[in-house]
Amino acid sequence: MSTETAPRVVATEAALDFLAEIQRDHPDILFHQSGGCCDGSSPMCYPAHEYRVGETDVKLGEIGGVPFYISGSQYAVWAHTQLIIDVVPGRGGMFSLDNGRERRFLTRSRLFAGGEACPLPGA
Repeated sequence: MSTETAPRVVATEAALDFLAEIQRDHPDILFHQSGGCCDGSSPMCYPAHEYRVGETDVKLGEIGGVPFYISGSQYAVWAHTQLIIDVVPGRGGMFSLDNGRERRFLTRSRLFAGGEACPLPGA
């Protein structure tokens, strides 16, 4: 049985285009998957120098060259899923760089298939 390696996080073309638009204003950014609460569970986009990645945060990979993190506790729950970052009409999270642009990032997901390996980057 062959094993196909699948990235843990990917982005749609629309999300990559939107990301490039944000990077024109903020070149050094990162994503962190929100854990819920006020903004629901959304991918939040921050200037890299304004967000402190936590000791238990897990880097899932990169989209468009931008690192994407998730909390360790969320990773434990979503370990068997691939996150698919998309963009939809609406307002982004209060402190996220997609706020005020009439579009926002959205996380979709799918379960990894039985033959897919899903190692973390650098693992």
